[in-house]
Amino acid sequence: MTTAAAGSPKPSPRTVTPTVETVLAFVNTRADGSGRRELFGDGESFAAWLAERDEFGGETVVTDADAAVARELRDALVTVLLAHSGDEESLGEPLLRAERHLRRVGSLYPLATVVTAGGAELASPQTGVPRVFGTVLAAVTTFAQSSDWGRIKACRNPPCHFGFFDRTRNGGGLYCSTGCGSQVSMRKHRQRQRHGSGAPSGT
Repeated sequence: MTTAAAGSPKPSPRTVTPTVETVLAFVNTRADGSGRRELFGDGESFAAWLAERDEFGGETVVTDADAAVARELRDALVTVLLAHSGDEESLGEPLLRAERHLRRVGSLYPLATVVTAGGAELASPQTGVPRVFGTVLAAVTTFAQSSDWGRIKACRNPPCHFGFFDRTRNGGGLYCSTGCGSQVSMRKHRQRQRHGSGAPSGT
């Protein structure tokens, strides 16, 4: 646990830490139907993404099978983040499946504790693609121990599901942007109109 130095301002609970950035960088690689591309579609695209990310070891030789594993890990994490947002479709069996998958991944890519005079951290002792997955798991595990774990969420507006860190004071944010929130509100409004007893009032 990190403490603030005497006289320094207390760190904000809404500060995005490097571990949060690592998790969000990984989960925000999926296509969403509104402009974002699938970055783990095959080995080539996965390798191109890794080449730009120093925290994952930089350029790495990967295969299409590695990209498939990355997609499965990412999708399981997105389901957990949707659960943090209270998304009903992600609760129950989908969440249980995601948690089971994450346990399997955790056994395949174990972490090592690195102790120094300055503290201790989790890191992947492996190389190549296994190190990539271990680094993601290390970031998740580290931040999950904090009281702010539930603030890493996925947008409840389908098909967006963009990962974000909820900076609201009460931790009640549900959407990655006001635009997504407005889309959901409009969708609900139209549903109420369709199921209403009469024609909608006004235009």
